[in-house]
Amino acid sequence: MSAGSSDAELTVVLVKAGKTKIRYPAALVADDGTRVTVRAPWAAPGVRDFGFVRFEPGDVFTEHYWRDAWFAVKEVRASTGELKGWYCDVTRPAVLRDGELLVEDLDLDLWVSADRSTVLRLDEDEFEESGLAGRDPEAAGAAVAALDELERLARTEQGFTGLLG
Repeated sequence: MSAGSSDAELTVVLVKAGKTKIRYPAALVADDGTRVTVRAPWAAPGVRDFGFVRFEPGDVFTEHYWRDAWFAVKEVRASTGELKGWYCDVTRPAVLRDGELLVEDLDLDLWVSADRSTVLRLDEDEFEESGLAGRDPEAAGAAVAALDELERLARTEQGFTGLLG
């Protein structure tokens, strides 16, 4: 089913370590059966300054989730429309059910600046501390492979164009 420029709304539910981390409404942009794309304003209260980027009220996230891949790619734009960059979450494949897009965060993240000069692997310490490698070695292997693939794509001339195009 392709939603095109739809007004349909769903709820993104981000789960981490078995607990709901955040839930927020998002507009369904497209669903081709494999990739679900939604658009949502910055959902957390206030400003979050990571040092390398600030997420703040007014920012708009166009988020791409796959039913068959272990990551999500979020294009981040300021309220002015200026591209800030891409925040990538390593996740289990997304599940869309009953108006909810369920995504399990596996701690690993990648930040890519708008000009693609900065590519940062994030939260590898949290991933190690999570114990996933001991509990579910197959999932841990898939998570590390997903982060490696995202970094590889980010460092190519095309960046995420082929993935998101």
